[in-house]
Amino acid sequence: MKLLLIEDNAAMQTTLRRSFERRGMQVLGCEDGARALALWQASLPDAVLLDLSLPGVDGLEVLSQARAAGLTTPVIVLTARGTVGDRILGLNTGADDYMPKPFDLDELEARVRALVRRSGNADSASSSPARGPAWCGMQVDKDSGAVYFNAQPMELAPRELALLQALLGKPGHAIAKERLFELVFPGESQVQPEAIEVVAYRLRKKIAHTGAQLVTLRGLGYLLKASA
Repeated sequence: MKLLLIEDNAAMQTTLRRSFERRGMQVLGCEDGARALALWQASLPDAVLLDLSLPGVDGLEVLSQARAAGLTTPVIVLTARGTVGDRILGLNTGADDYMPKPFDLDELEARVRALVRRSGNADSASSSPARGPAWCGMQVDKDSGAVYFNAQPMELAPRELALLQALLGKPGHAIAKERLFELVFPGESQVQPEAIEVVAYRLRKKIAHTGAQLVTLRGLGYLLKASA
């Protein structure tokens, strides 16, 4: 089971990480709300533990943005805001459960496992064995070659699809324009090399909502990176 822990308190994050890792879970940590959504989309965890008092973008805003983006991952809110009004606000924003601090670790683990069982891992990459690893919510179907974002097929022209497939093969790494041209325009000797720039321009607009950026590196080529 993979958990995303969004918690700005370093001591709390360390305690929870160690506790869940001892219980056989993989834990990804994030300290601020500004990076949380991109990491959530990129990692597609089985469950999210979310603190509300985060620097930059607060937890409720992160949760609201995640639900608006179609992420259905079960969320347990962990916070010192323990009033009934706060709990209602968190649940209405999209949280599945709410545990005020301090809490019992055994009870927290039990609630996490119960939520994941009920959800069926809707956002987990493991739910689709025919697809490659997820990155920023995008996955390449190994059989059809289609690219999915949050389990929904992306509407891409054939050359845009070929470019995105190539870049998703090595996210975060620059790929030379010449190599990408060969993959996008195979055997098309009459096409000018600059045509890859047009495809990249169109693709850049179509993936803007995913949390990924298509970056041009002069003299090196293109790469995909997660938005800050």
